[in-house]
This record gives sequence, C-alpha cells and structure tokens, in this order.
Amino acid sequence: MVDVGGKSPTLRTARARGRVLMDRETFDLVRQDRIKKGNVLTVAQIAGIQGAKSCSQLIPLCHPLSLTKVAVDLALVSDSGRAAAAAAPSHAVEIEAHVSCEGKTGVEMEALAAVSAAALAVFDMCKAAGKGMVIDDIRVVEKTGGKSGTWRAPCQPGGAAAPPPQTLKVEE
Repeated sequence: MVDVGGKSPTLRTARARGRVLMDRETFDLVRQDRIKKGNVLTVAQIAGIQGAKSCSQLIPLCHPLSLTKVAVDLALVSDSGRAAAAAAPSHAVEIEAHVSCEGKTGVEMEALAAVSAAALAVFDMCKAAGKGMVIDDIRVVEKTGGKSGTWRAPCQPGGAAAPPPQTLKVEE
C-alpha cells in the first residue's frame, strides 16, 4: 500500500454512478415490485452500502477507511438517453453513491465499490426475469479533498456522451 502517514487528514468525498440496463418486461417487474426475490431497489441499496464498507477487503491495496457517510440512491429510468440501437434496452436502474470520510486518502474506490455492489445486487435479483441485463457506465463523477482538491468528470448528466474507449494496438 502507499504510505499515507505523512498526509494531513481532510474531508474526502466521492460520487460514483452506474446503471443496469434491462428489457421492458424486467423493468416493469422491478417498477411494480413483482420480482420474486423481493424489493430490488432496497436490497441493492443495502448491498451498495456494504460494498463501500467492505472495499479494503475486496481491493488488495486499498486502505481500510473509517467512512462517515455512505449514501446509495437508485432510480428507475426509462429511455435513459442511450443511443438507440435496434435491440438496445432503453430501461435502466440508475445508481449513484456518495461516500465521505475525514482521512488521509480518497474514497473514490469506496464509491465505485458501492455502485458495483448495488449493480450486482440488481442483476442477481432480476436474473430470473431477464437474462440480457447489462451493467454499464460505472465511473467516478466527482471527488473532493486532499492535495489535488476537487475534480469533476467532464461529462455530466445532460451533457454529451464521452467517446468510447480506444483499442490500443501493439505492434511487434
């Protein structure tokens, strides 16, 4: 792990987002709270909180942190702004996590772990209803605190979509 012993504690925050895309039938079952395993959004919210709290146990070189806040919000969004391909789902569970602590290192990994765990819980809860779900677009959208200060992702809701990642070609 990186030595953070010489750093001064500051308020650290991070927000991360992601989503689970699904077909209309699965989306309707979630919206109507008719998934057989139970309430998808409540279980996913709890899974997200547990994910943030367990981050250092999952990521080998991640520092254990004393978190002061973990909030996980989920929303059902229809026609969530994706470029429409003929078979692309346009229904999603959108997830946002906000994590904070007073510490010597950032909480970006905890926010990402929260969103990831929540997305996995949605997938697990709904997999019997819809096999074609896609966990998508998990990313940090903001972080504050520390030496580098505040950072916000250049693409915010309502903005232009970021370009797809480039494939690197290795030539021998």
